[in-house]
Order: sequence, then structure tokens, then C-alpha cells
Amino acid sequence: MAHTKVSVNRNWYGKVPLDKKGKPVPRNLWPKRRKFSWEARWYSSEGKRHSKSFKSRKEAEEYARVIQDKVNIGKANKPKKVTFQFFIEEHKKLMKGQVAHSTLVDQVRALNFFKEHIDDEDILLKKINPRHAESFVAHRLDQDLAAATVNKDIRTLHSIFNLAIEPRGYLSEGTNPFEKIKQRKVSDKVVRFIPTEDFFKVFDAVPSLWWKTFLALAYTSAGRKDELLNLTWSDVDFENNNVNFVPKKASKKILAWEPKDHESRIIPVPEKVILLLADMQSQTDESSSYVFISGSRLKRILGRRACGKWNAKSEIINNMLTRLKVFCNWAGVKQFCFHDLRRTCITNWARHLPIHAVQDLAGHSKIETTRKYYLSVGKSDRDMARAIQEKVMTKLTNF
Repeated sequence: MAHTKVSVNRNWYGKVPLDKKGKPVPRNLWPKRRKFSWEARWYSSEGKRHSKSFKSRKEAEEYARVIQDKVNIGKANKPKKVTFQFFIEEHKKLMKGQVAHSTLVDQVRALNFFKEHIDDEDILLKKINPRHAESFVAHRLDQDLAAATVNKDIRTLHSIFNLAIEPRGYLSEGTNPFEKIKQRKVSDKVVRFIPTEDFFKVFDAVPSLWWKTFLALAYTSAGRKDELLNLTWSDVDFENNNVNFVPKKASKKILAWEPKDHESRIIPVPEKVILLLADMQSQTDESSSYVFISGSRLKRILGRRACGKWNAKSEIINNMLTRLKVFCNWAGVKQFCFHDLRRTCITNWARHLPIHAVQDLAGHSKIETTRKYYLSVGKSDRDMARAIQEKVMTKLTNF
């Protein structure tokens, strides 16, 4: 850094005033005879000189104090001038591989929606302000989108514009257009809990060992659908009754895969589920290392990958949700989805384990997620609550 001191000086402008004899007045008389402004001056970490003018010395000194703090930590560089379109294209390249594919897809989608709303591809990134953000949110709400969807846009764009500040240095601190945009209030959805009797009705209705094992493991491990489908036989610890959700590197017979939030987990499962897995293994096709992907299906996927036609977002096994709904109809129970199996397992854990243990087993990056979305109140809880109040009411004699 060329200089570490932010200075405040007069910035003279206009011709030097003359005295009665037509000679330039002495410099010490300039403040009374010559126009000037007050200027804060500093150097960036690249040695470039920067300045900003003010009408009063007080304003310049206050600004200098702010800049001095930034100079001290090496953040006094003026933002580079880039267009919003350039920023979007750069973001797609930089974040590839840093975040999950689905996350990047959501980010690019939100950026493009915002760009279409601004309707100015040449707009400089630093020219985007909170009015643009407010207008965008109002526009999205006018499209009859759910408040939760709009809130996701707000969170996504807020985090992306923070990246424009640090580490990319395109915006100054405190200039994130979504910084003060508040999320809309959303009513909490009732967590779908699958009673044991309903699960067993569906379990009995499914026609194959494959489906029985998949549903039983989902119901007892809280595994996400893609976590279960990417499970290999080496991830099953038959000796200790555990399954391991761990990342996979691409190889000749393995598909690249990362758990959500990039966190590996070891999950204890009941012995009966391990026995189902053992039965599955005895019948498995040895050409596949996967528990739930057959050799023929894996061969097709690997063939498409070799041709560059395999998308990591493609369904590993097609129409699973449709078939699950059919099984629910056969069993005569209310339809549920695969994530409801996960929610139910986590809720069951939460009734007996401390919340930090549930968070770890569920693979949540934030404990608020565990608390808000998965700790549901079931029928037994309501019955107990009712019994407690019934006991209180028995003490009333004149009722």
C-alpha cells in the first residue's frame, strides 16, 4: 500500500485571485479570496490515488474516518465497473463446483428473473439499488407466487450480491440492494407425520423386496431420496447395523455425488432393516455396486455419461413418486411423499434425543431447520396435552 493515511485537504478551483496591482495574492490569503471544497484523499492497495469532495470540512473528516478504517484492513479499493450481465456470466463460471448443481441452477434462475425485471442488460452492477430490489419483489408477488417462493428469491439474491462485495470487490460494503429487503411472513406448514400403522399398511401393499427395503430404510434412516439411491453396498455396515451417507467420486462404475451441505453421516438403523438389506444383497446383480440401482439401469446411465448426455439432475430411477402414490391408494391411506418419510423419522428421533443429536443425524446445517420444520406435534402429544388439562379441570367443583 502506497500510503496508509487518509488526508483531508482543500481542493482549490478557479483562477488565483489578484491584488489591486494585478499580482497573485499570497497563498495564505487564498482561503478568503479563492473558491475551494474539502477533499478526502487516499490510496488503494494497488497504489492508485482516490478522492472525494465535500462542501464542509466536517463532512470530509467524517468520511475520511470511515475510509481510514477500510484502508487499515486493505479494503479501500474503489469497486470495479462491471455490468450486471458480466457479473451473471462470471458467477456461473466461478460457482460451478463450489456449490451443488441444484443450488447454482436456483441462483442463475433468480439472477435472470431479476435481470429481466430491470430490463437493462448494460446496467452497471453498482447502479442497481434497493428500489430495483423492492420493485422486483413486488413484481414477483403480483405474479401470484407463494410468499415462500419470493422469500427464496430474496435470500438467494441477497447472498449473491454479498459475493459481489466480498470477495469480488465489485460493490462497496453496505451497498447490497437486498440488504434491507425483508422477507414476507409465511405461515408454518403442518409437518406431515406418517403414523406407524399407515406406514405398515403401505409396506404390506408394496409388491417387491426392493420397494419394501427402500421404504423401510427411508422411514428409519431419514435418508433423502438421492442419498438412498446413491447408497452402495460398501456404505452398509452389516456388522454394526449402520448405513453411511458419504460422497462418491466418479469412476468407471460409480457416479459422482455429494450429500446435501457436503456432510457425511453415519446412521444407525434397526436390525430388521439390516435383514432386509441382507436379503436384497443375496438377490442383487453383481454388475452394480449400488443397493437400489440395478446393473442394467447403471449401464444405461454410464453409457449416457460417456456420451456427455447424462445430467446430474436427471432421475436415477423414473416415476418413483407416482408409484408411491399408487401404493398409498392400494393401502387405503392418505398419500405421502418420500420427504414425509424423512420428516417422520426425524420427528421420532426428536421425541427421545436432544436436538443437537437430531440435527447431526438429520444432516441439517442449521439447528433452526430441525426445530422449525421437523419437530411436529402428533396425535399422542395432543392426547397427553388433553389429559393434563382434564386433570386440572377435575379440581373445579362448580363446573
